[in-house]
Amino acid sequence: MKDTAANAEPRYSQGMPSVVHAFAPAKVNLALSVGSPDASGMHPISSLMATCAFGDDLEVKRLLPDRFSRYSIDWHKEARRRTDIDWPIRKDLAVRAHLMLEARLGRELPVQLKLEKRIPVGGGLGGGSSNGAAMLRALDALFELNLRAEFLESISRELGSDVPFLVRGGHAIVEGTGETLERIDGTDTHLVLVFPEISCPTGAVYRSFDALRPNAQLASSRVRALASERIAPHTPFNDLADAAYAVAPALVEARRSIESIAELPVHVSGSGSTLFVVCDSDIHAEALAGAIEMRAHLPAVATRTVPPKNELVDGAPRIAREHHARHDHDE
Repeated sequence: MKDTAANAEPRYSQGMPSVVHAFAPAKVNLALSVGSPDASGMHPISSLMATCAFGDDLEVKRLLPDRFSRYSIDWHKEARRRTDIDWPIRKDLAVRAHLMLEARLGRELPVQLKLEKRIPVGGGLGGGSSNGAAMLRALDALFELNLRAEFLESISRELGSDVPFLVRGGHAIVEGTGETLERIDGTDTHLVLVFPEISCPTGAVYRSFDALRPNAQLASSRVRALASERIAPHTPFNDLADAAYAVAPALVEARRSIESIAELPVHVSGSGSTLFVVCDSDIHAEALAGAIEMRAHLPAVATRTVPPKNELVDGAPRIAREHHARHDHDE
């Protein structure tokens, strides 16, 4: 916390970084199995998740110790589907991650955040969760906290079920309510992400799922089987897809339009409304994204599944966290 002694001068250690640029990747559910809700109303899942080369940018500048943090959230100039950023600033997951880490460490970490979003809000790509995870990584680098990734994953659970996975990203089998992570060596998968201007509220989709499949059982073995093979256009599956189509029938029309152009299966990520197609190369993905935009008039981007880029610390790539982290904290 701040030193309030009359003669105290706020200071940081010499050579501490001044600015960190972090990337917050979108995540896709290459496979998603959902079970019936438990006594608390939570749905257990088994999912093969992967992060993409498409995502949001965060710039986090260190402020003097006696300054108040300030935050800016806007759409990136490259954003393809924009909606109003109308939520209270302290409800934003990047801001919540900052406040949570300050509370956990018992010290102030004054910063200036500039968040530029490309990931559509409420699109089933985990944009807000990824912003929270990227903020934790950025703060760790900016203030040289040397926190282990496992610690950040543990404390991030209170921010949402996707956040622990997004702390490190890559490929993983995620089970339970997001607390069980099994990281795997997945292969790059080329994708086209399509962003219909359709709303699929998560709560409504899960209620629809319960009505459609009241006795749903987890298919963990199917998810694990998919994780052991190269992803082909027909192999992704999502137990929430039919529920999303029931909540938002216009999504069915969007899927059919894309299928007629791609001549390949079209899949739902998460609870929707983002749709995706698996392609066989980056050239195929770029060409298909252009065709979907031209013929279906839907925003689309070509991307691929990759681990998140390392943070830039004062312009230089950060050393991998696993190699330099040494400190643990009580949870």
